[in-house]
Amino acid sequence: MPRNKLRPPAEKIVLPKGFRAGGVHCGIKKRGLDLALVASDEPASVAGVFTKSTVVGAPVELSRDRLPRRTGRGVVVNSGISNVGMGARGRRAAASMARSAAQTLGCDEEDVLVASTGVIGEPLPIEKIRAALPRLAESLTPERLDRAARAILTTDTVPKWAEARTRIDGRWVRVAGIAKGSGMIEPNMATMLSFLFTDAAVSPRTLHAALREVADETYNRLTIDGEGSTSDTVLLFANGCAGNPPLRTSRSAGTRRFTRALHEVAEDLVRQLARDGEGATTLVTVNVSGAKNPEEADRAARRIANSLLVKTAIFGRDPNWGRILQTIGAGRVKLDAEKTEVRLCGVPVYKGGRSTGPAARKKAAKGLSEPEVAIDVRLGAGRSSARMFTCDLTTDYVRINAEYTT
Repeated sequence: MPRNKLRPPAEKIVLPKGFRAGGVHCGIKKRGLDLALVASDEPASVAGVFTKSTVVGAPVELSRDRLPRRTGRGVVVNSGISNVGMGARGRRAAASMARSAAQTLGCDEEDVLVASTGVIGEPLPIEKIRAALPRLAESLTPERLDRAARAILTTDTVPKWAEARTRIDGRWVRVAGIAKGSGMIEPNMATMLSFLFTDAAVSPRTLHAALREVADETYNRLTIDGEGSTSDTVLLFANGCAGNPPLRTSRSAGTRRFTRALHEVAEDLVRQLARDGEGATTLVTVNVSGAKNPEEADRAARRIANSLLVKTAIFGRDPNWGRILQTIGAGRVKLDAEKTEVRLCGVPVYKGGRSTGPAARKKAAKGLSEPEVAIDVRLGAGRSSARMFTCDLTTDYVRINAEYTT
């Protein structure tokens, strides 16, 4: 079956005021861009969320340790090798990567964060990165976020970017972001890699609160295969170049508008990530309502989104509501069978304790052939709800991951 129809790659992505970006080929991968740098002309507030895995890469350790400074000037990212499982050698490489980037930017090395993605357990060719950074720094421009978006890709088929703007205290502010991730995704904080930039003036504390809120509602609502990465990182930079009075409290109207714009960008990126899941042909949105409590709503939505049986049924365009109820029940989620309803692509296929019949299944099967589908489940046990973004599971997923290191 054909892949999803994805957004065409952008010719040009303009960053918010005061940011510059670029990407080059440094030789980690055989071909294509593999080293990205995004820099702020002014010191920026920085917030971040990272993987909660007990196995993490040196770039996660370094960036996580530097976040308490709450300010930064940029981030340097490579693809092809994740710099995970390399011990002291990996930590030295991550620090050298940040130091070299800082030298090219003319800033303190503590103001540069790092990220890496790719194969686990291989040494990072830091000499190639150091050699390419001066050329990369010279190429930085506000109009080339697209090159950075391309340089962070691994098994993704297209770059992912999104932007939004809003008005705060009479000033237009913009938010733009890029992301990568196609497999090994069920975040417990964020997604594999995502970098967000805004010219809004936001205090570090308020920025962190906004990112945590948005990450919980977007990045943490994504699953491709139920696996969390060793390198999950989301970073948000706010440099204040829009000129708005600084946002210092989460309760202000300006902060609420900023958070909505940030949410818009993050959800757009998450939908793109799910649509471009490894081997995927279909973006799937799972909506659960009527759960006993928020925990059971979340558990039901995650079980549906991660179920191999449900995901393969979607790939086969099979409106098999039994697989949906089965995984909910296996998760010991409370429901009232007489009040439970399952809809596929808006078509009720289970209602009132029984199937709605072959005509409904035929109509639902037709809907499952679309590039975006929805699974809606009402449990009839309470008022809590939850949502997840995922994709179907295809034979291409098996092929891609069976051959990942070979």
